[in-house]
Amino acid sequence: MKAKVIEVLSSIYDPEIPVNIWELGFIYKLEVNESNDVYILMTLTAPNCPVAESLPMEVQTRVSMIPGVNKVTVDVTFDPPWEMDMMSEAAKLELDLLY
Repeated sequence: MKAKVIEVLSSIYDPEIPVNIWELGFIYKLEVNESNDVYILMTLTAPNCPVAESLPMEVQTRVSMIPGVNKVTVDVTFDPPWEMDMMSEAAKLELDLLY
């Protein structure tokens, strides 16, 4: 089930950055228990991010649509603050940040 959740998270994009939220490192914690309840702790680039309201709701809605998923809880944190070094190598390559 965790792999299915990661697949969905990998299909969600911050509209300002052409990389998915999984590769951006926005997901700080992902837990799936035996009842297929999903807990996601995520962040955004900044507290005043234009999608601060909509992106966590999109994550919750899209993960809830996975067959077999029971309850989905999404919490947003800014501790620690997101930094560019949290991105995967693939994200850095996509954004031409690897030298």
